Amino acid sequence: MGVEGTLEYLSSLLSRARRGKKKRKQIQTVAVKIRMDCEGCARKVKKVLSGVKGAKSVDVDLKQQKATVTGYNVEAKKVLKAAQSTKKKCELWPYVPYTLVAHPYVSGAYDKKAPPNMVRKVPDTATINETGVDEGYTVMFSDDNPNACSIM
Repeated sequence: MGVEGTLEYLSSLLSRARRGKKKRKQIQTVAVKIRMDCEGCARKVKKVLSGVKGAKSVDVDLKQQKATVTGYNVEAKKVLKAAQSTKKKCELWPYVPYTLVAHPYVSGAYDKKAPPNMVRKVPDTATINETGVDEGYTVMFSDDNPNACSIM
């Protein structure tokens, strides 16, 4: 093999190591709920959102009032700011599939305007304090203390 073969082998290993450390861009998706009335509104929203830095594709669903921006390193704040520049009422997409929520019918999660099989995204802490059972009732009928029940 010789010295030349060894040098080629070492240089190929070093070039592979440099290529492996290159930072890769990640594809991100940001969904925005925008009030759109007609096809003209949808075209305007699509044109504005396609101008966001890093946006590769923009999908507008007029029926669901939803615009989805997909691209490399797309930030939600920038997409929302661009959507607000259209002077239309907008917010980040608040809905998730109901299968991903632990308690989909807790107050605040169920929304009549939500698309089919979707509910509002609520934090898990919203269900912790919403217990209808008082602690006194559970202790009154305890099996551990038979004298606790004054009714019997």
